[in-house]
Amino acid sequence: MTSHQVPFLFLDLGLIVLLARGLGALAGRIGQPPVVGEILAGVLMGPTLFGAAFTDRLVPADVRPLLGALADIGVAVFMFVVGLEVEHRFLRGRVRATLGAAVGSTLVPFALGIPLAFFLLRHHPTQQHTAFVVFVGLSVSVTAFPVLARILVSRGMSRLAIGGLALATAAVVDVFAWTALAGVQAAVGGADDYWQVCLLIPFTLLLLAVRPLVRRVLTHDGSGSVTPTGMAVVMVGIFLSAVATEMMGLHYIFGAFLFGALMPREGTRAPREEIHERTGEITSLLLPVYFVVAGLKVDLRGLGLEGLTELAAVLLVAVVGKFGGTYLGARSQGLPAESSGTLAALMNTRGLTELVVLGVGLELGLLDGPLYSMMVVMALVTTAMTGPVLNLIRARSSRRGLAVVPGPEAAGAGPAAADTDAEGPGAQAAGEDADAPGRGTRAAG
Repeated sequence: MTSHQVPFLFLDLGLIVLLARGLGALAGRIGQPPVVGEILAGVLMGPTLFGAAFTDRLVPADVRPLLGALADIGVAVFMFVVGLEVEHRFLRGRVRATLGAAVGSTLVPFALGIPLAFFLLRHHPTQQHTAFVVFVGLSVSVTAFPVLARILVSRGMSRLAIGGLALATAAVVDVFAWTALAGVQAAVGGADDYWQVCLLIPFTLLLLAVRPLVRRVLTHDGSGSVTPTGMAVVMVGIFLSAVATEMMGLHYIFGAFLFGALMPREGTRAPREEIHERTGEITSLLLPVYFVVAGLKVDLRGLGLEGLTELAAVLLVAVVGKFGGTYLGARSQGLPAESSGTLAALMNTRGLTELVVLGVGLELGLLDGPLYSMMVVMALVTTAMTGPVLNLIRARSSRRGLAVVPGPEAAGAGPAAADTDAEGPGAQAAGEDADAPGRGTRAAG
């Protein structure tokens, strides 16, 4: 680094952390997930508000690659946390309801995203038409698992049956989303790269083979605490897995996610909780850098009437598709209307997961600057509307004498809390997942 880069790098890092923390805390005070404020901080540091000249002075061009490298590290660790949070026990006792809601939450917005993609192609042409159509459908189908978990904890819903069902559904949707995104990237990479993607199978088998070794490293002293060696093994695993998938022609986020998803579960609860805590500290520092790097690419100044029309179409498809699809899928499995509406509102949360997906689309050339900016706004709006929609459902349920959606003041509810309106197999298993969302939610912002 040059003598010019060093002071700007440290200055920008300090400003990023300060602004993200400040707006994140402000978002929390008005009942929003902190990630809403942190994403907004990134947009504010971009050219939208003060113009490109101000942004260029604040974050010089030769400093941005350095910030981008730190952001990549933060996203890799974040994706590991997402994978680590995906547990099969979320599905215990609620498989039918979960799959019904997940199918609706994925297929309906994806299907509505196809005509949206053709509508957007008029002003955002690309050589990869099929990949673009699939990507747009995927981008409106995403749910942010970590942000959803944060919302459940803050509203006291993590111990309710509907909370466990939401986590299970989001986990299934997340796995589908990352798998589909990997397929899109492989397709855009060209036919010559397909053979490299096949290496993902032996790589997955390799990760499964080393699971006993990782379990032994994490639990060898029997204290439940992760030693420095154990933490080093985890971090090396994250980075090497990211390198492996990047060299296969896939994005590094898939390797980090896969390593987290295949971490040993049995007999490692205490070490995994500590790993969540430690990696959460890393992401709490580095993810705001990703928000700013993403925000520097968001420029809403030149949208115009045509751009606003496209933004309205994107929001309409994203909200109606996600809410309607989840609601219909849940109702098809016998869930009451209030519980189905609550689940639909939760699944509409997109947050940072959407930003990661959009970042991949931008790198692949599937999104241009204006469309990327509109998609970021969609991610921000759909995440911010979750709380108010839940409050509306809660008020409606209260008038009908039901208790479905606790408010934020219920965050301290004890283990005995139960979802009085949740029916079906999910209700019995609610207590089993009582503390699951609480781990690693720091990564959600």
